[in-house]
Amino acid sequence: MKHDLKVTFYLILIFLIAQATGLFFLIQTIESISVENGVIDVVYSEPITGRPDLKGQDSFTYTLIMIFVGTAILLLLIKFRLFKIWKAWFFLAIFGSLLISLSVFIPEIPAIIISLILTYLKLYRSNVYIHNMTEVFMYAGITIMIAPLFTVFWASLLLVAISIYDAIAVWKLKHMITLATAQADQKMFAGLLIPYKKSDEDEKILTSKPLKPAKKTQIKTQIPKGMRDGEVKSAILGGGDIAFPLFYSGSVMTWLIQTGMQKEFAMLHTMIISVFAALALGLLLFKGEKNTFYPAMPFISAGCFIGYGIIRLILLF
Repeated sequence: MKHDLKVTFYLILIFLIAQATGLFFLIQTIESISVENGVIDVVYSEPITGRPDLKGQDSFTYTLIMIFVGTAILLLLIKFRLFKIWKAWFFLAIFGSLLISLSVFIPEIPAIIISLILTYLKLYRSNVYIHNMTEVFMYAGITIMIAPLFTVFWASLLLVAISIYDAIAVWKLKHMITLATAQADQKMFAGLLIPYKKSDEDEKILTSKPLKPAKKTQIKTQIPKGMRDGEVKSAILGGGDIAFPLFYSGSVMTWLIQTGMQKEFAMLHTMIISVFAALALGLLLFKGEKNTFYPAMPFISAGCFIGYGIIRLILLF
């Protein structure tokens, strides 16, 4: 088992909350549902930052290219230690995704102000609550931006492609491990993160101090008083492991609405995918070994496909 049962439970719970939040925010952006020549069309409002005018294969190709290019740029920034440029890029990414999600419910100016405050807190005053709360809202914003670009078919292909890439990047090329380690060291980790103190009796989740790199010289600054002894570790889940299932489930939710299902019921049905993705993630965490990196996407994608299969079975009855 990779982590203590309590830590594992919290990681899976936050993953599920992120999935539900992303779908809930996405459904709020439906602008119209119309019927023309017997075909139901679902139109999503454009996010405040705009959305690429892409569909089908173009969306698939665009997303893959952006992933590969972004990864290459990030590796170069790490290699040449251009951390200020990386932090500026990270700041803009956090701010933009938070702005998209918050502007769904509040006016533009307050959304900008709150997004700036949360971005600052995340980068410079972060703790486990701030980090994971902002991650949940960030991936809701990314889902609003990307999910409407995909049909179920192309979202399925994207899951397959990303799962293969994830396995190669972790097990063969290992650059995904380099990225995860560098992000943690620079306090710019994209994904869920739960720091905890390993002790003989228990694994205690650390919440009251700012998140800092887990280096021996800094351990004392991140452990609350009375918890100085023991080793500090982190349970992590990369941002892509949250975002890609949301792109897929968002495309399925759109398809369900196009079959004539009310949008609220479509979201409830789609949550079946999220539950099975969480179960697959849980299986990985339970079976995985400590201090070992694993590609999560092959497992999460399998859970997504099982969930989709169950939805199709439900629709038969």
